[in-house]
Amino acid sequence: MKTNRLSSVCRSLGLGILVVLLCLPGRAFASGQAQPLRVFVSILPQEYFVDRIGGPRVLVKALVKPGQDPHTYSPTPQQMAQLAGARIYFRIGVPFENAMIPRLSRSIPDLRIIDLQEGIELLGPAETHDDHHGHENDLDPHTWLDPLLALRQAALIRATLISLDPEGAMTYNANFDQLATDLKELDRTLRELLRPMAGRSIYVFHPAYGYFCRAYGLKQKAINPGGKQPGARQLARLIEEAEAEKVRFIFSQPQFSEKAAATIARSIGATVVTLDPLARDYLANMHSIAAQLAASLPENGQ
Repeated sequence: MKTNRLSSVCRSLGLGILVVLLCLPGRAFASGQAQPLRVFVSILPQEYFVDRIGGPRVLVKALVKPGQDPHTYSPTPQQMAQLAGARIYFRIGVPFENAMIPRLSRSIPDLRIIDLQEGIELLGPAETHDDHHGHENDLDPHTWLDPLLALRQAALIRATLISLDPEGAMTYNANFDQLATDLKELDRTLRELLRPMAGRSIYVFHPAYGYFCRAYGLKQKAINPGGKQPGARQLARLIEEAEAEKVRFIFSQPQFSEKAAATIARSIGATVVTLDPLARDYLANMHSIAAQLAASLPENGQ
């Protein structure tokens, strides 16, 4: 009798545990998918897009962490080992990829490497004040800072995920549609906010805002494109130009030293403001960038 009762209790417990596990929103049980797709990206805004579209069907990691500079970053041995288990790598055109991607192609032949700049007309070097012009052959990789270009990249992310996980197409399409709505609304908001400042110049330490400025009718002037401190002649010329344009704000990035920006700001009575083009929360960050730029620039006619 006791044995039968014990067996009955065990069966009940086992059934209960199974029901609980099946009801949990865990990745392992999502839509019948055994394991989430493992995806790597270069920078945090890409991680945001993949996460929004993939949801629980995707496990995504960015190589470049907060505060790190993609121009000087190099993947760690641990990250290279983790890449061996990935299905997809979305590249975005930042400098460290040039050395890493060929190595990945040789060592992980099954890794699907997707270029999110595909089909986008890339900008050449931004207007800079670099006496040596050592970056004349570089192309600007900061395409994600134009929301409509980010939307094109999101569409490529969706198509890639569906190609490797067709059972998740309904999830990917629904999530993409919501993201597309958000990006289009972001573009409308930014366009309206920045329209009165069309034609104005922004002074930035690093020329990350070429696509953003093109989209919204602004101009960027970079203190130095390579992240190096400008020389005395460059600083003197920058100070003269900034004074002539009545610049009130100099924009820096957390990935770079503020020394040169602070020097110029002190000389002309301006304020240094930090903007981060690499922040993960793309929508909130873009609203913040636009609001700070709008607050810094006089409207036309003023």
